[in-house]
Amino acid sequence: MLIAEELYLLLTDDDSGKQERPGTMRSYGLTAAVLADLVVSGRVALSDERKPRVTIVDASPTGDPVLDGALETLARRDGKRVDSLVTWSKLDPELAVVDSLVAAGILERGAPTMLGLGRPRTPAVDTTPERLMRSRLRDVLAGTRRPTAADATLLSVLQGLNIAAPLLKEESGGLRAHEMKKRIAAVVDESAVGDAVARAVAAMNSAMITAAIVPAITSSSSG
Repeated sequence: MLIAEELYLLLTDDDSGKQERPGTMRSYGLTAAVLADLVVSGRVALSDERKPRVTIVDASPTGDPVLDGALETLARRDGKRVDSLVTWSKLDPELAVVDSLVAAGILERGAPTMLGLGRPRTPAVDTTPERLMRSRLRDVLAGTRRPTAADATLLSVLQGLNIAAPLLKEESGGLRAHEMKKRIAAVVDESAVGDAVARAVAAMNSAMITAAIVPAITSSSSG
């Protein structure tokens, strides 16, 4: 399962099919996750600049509709900086991720949110994938399982969205926010994640944090 798909499951309530934590920068997280998936799959690479650029190094199809759709869209902004891509709404893979999870029999489409004006709710049909994922992350956070690149990336993206501690409260044994941040940093160090993936996640987390802070500062200043 892709990092973007696992993130979507974590951000969606199983029963209601609605967003788990309203106000979360869901689209930024999903975009960052699919970019990480493309890095892991060897389709894109990041430059060594302080604010890295994303370049397509292999445009051949992966066979996965979520990744191939993202790769096709990314071609329109090949070479752009990570911070501009994370906030680019056209790269948000949510619709493709939902299609994939529905086709796999994990989710189903329900009634739209926002009095019928929003996107359809996506309640869980099969909760096994998320339960297994949470169990895996519990072991990783406890230090009893060596984290994979996907584990480290998923945890890092959740930290970048500032929701790792509350969303994984049970899995972390109730770690406080600052404790969770330190533990995730340690997980990244412990993982088999490559330098390219590590730099990609760090750059995307920085972009997500900036995307959240700048509007808040602007709003405060105008007020």
